[in-house]
Amino acid sequence: MKKRLVILGAGESGIGTALLARQQGYDVFVSDGGEIRDNYKMELKSAQIDFEERQHSTEKILNADEVMKSPGIPEKNELVKQIRAKGIGIISEIEFAYRYKGNSKIIAITGSNGKTTTTSLTYHICKTGGADCALVGNVGYSFARQVAEDPKPLYVAEISSFQLDDIKTFRPDVAVLTNITEDHLDRYEYKIENYISSKYRIALNQQTEDVFIYNMDDEVTVKTISNYSIKSTPAPFTMSKQLPQGAYLLNAKMHLKWKNEEMQMSIEDFALKGKHNHYNSMAASLAATAVDIRKEKIREALQTFETLEHRMETVATIKNVEFINDSKATNVNSTWYALESMEKPVILILGGVDKGNDYSLLKELVKEKVRAIVCMGTDNRKIHEAFADTIPLIVDTATAQDAVNTSFHFANKGDVVLLSPACASFDLFKNYEDRGNQFKKAVKEL
Repeated sequence: MKKRLVILGAGESGIGTALLARQQGYDVFVSDGGEIRDNYKMELKSAQIDFEERQHSTEKILNADEVMKSPGIPEKNELVKQIRAKGIGIISEIEFAYRYKGNSKIIAITGSNGKTTTTSLTYHICKTGGADCALVGNVGYSFARQVAEDPKPLYVAEISSFQLDDIKTFRPDVAVLTNITEDHLDRYEYKIENYISSKYRIALNQQTEDVFIYNMDDEVTVKTISNYSIKSTPAPFTMSKQLPQGAYLLNAKMHLKWKNEEMQMSIEDFALKGKHNHYNSMAASLAATAVDIRKEKIREALQTFETLEHRMETVATIKNVEFINDSKATNVNSTWYALESMEKPVILILGGVDKGNDYSLLKELVKEKVRAIVCMGTDNRKIHEAFADTIPLIVDTATAQDAVNTSFHFANKGDVVLLSPACASFDLFKNYEDRGNQFKKAVKEL
């Protein structure tokens, strides 16, 4: 009898899983409550995979041996409750892909902030170092698709807490936890401890020969790490002291110490600037070292890395006003890092779908660096309440174009207009990329 795998959600992770499952001889059924993109439908048809859209047929779903659910579907979803009640196992795409990866190694990266930059940088270092590797997960292809279509000896994977919630055996050779801050609390019953536990799941199945890389300067990590029995070899990174093993910054130099070897590099030579990026660079360098990338190659890669679109991306300077697109800042902490790296007065564009944000974290930096706040969302009450006594100028806008024009109007020569919304984008945009692209288009039309 073929095992029946039902896949809920036909996004990149769902389609990747479907293709891999079909290849592995499963009886596969894909169900999406919304519309499935045309290119994905074509793929399902050509692989002869049964699917439905704009509905969920419970009788076709509840006869599954196992269900892979998209990370976007919360536990409180009615269908998920029915699947759980029937005792059918639910897994995530990374769990499914892991089963078929063979002898390949995995570097898995999670955290509230910096994970996309750290993942892309780690991949760039490994590639520069000659590794035959693939960038998978939340950036690039889904892990499952890569395993199905073009397996590699090394996978560098960006992984969200939602994907970690449904792992069983997933065990990365190298796990990186960049930091933990309040994010997605709406999915964790507004309990930070639930969210924290889901992040630590990245090390759940690791053994002593595996490596766990974490940020020693991150308050939440330091406070909670002893609550979890982590068996893997620890590799911390810090800016506050020297370490016998790990990475640290001292006198504007990064020191990388691993298994009796040491490398030093001036932070002046890093392609990525700003304190938060020095953390990302240390984490990525440690991860690459743990899979035996040579020191000279790490050095070379740190100098040649190019920054990512929608992450502190300089768009243009118009009449001496600089425009920066940080649309990927979908939580308060990301925006905190963006503001922290600013050296000129800021007109800040904030707002979108609030995930239980605590704006008080931004107060000090806003007071110090921001001259005006331009809100871009359908409901901006919380932003007004949080900053009304700090910033005299707070206005509401309803489109990217309106936000850009208003910001430009408020800006003086030498100011920066920073789009760093601290919120998800689904109220006015398709996603954070769409938001960033509309922002860039509006800037170019000024």
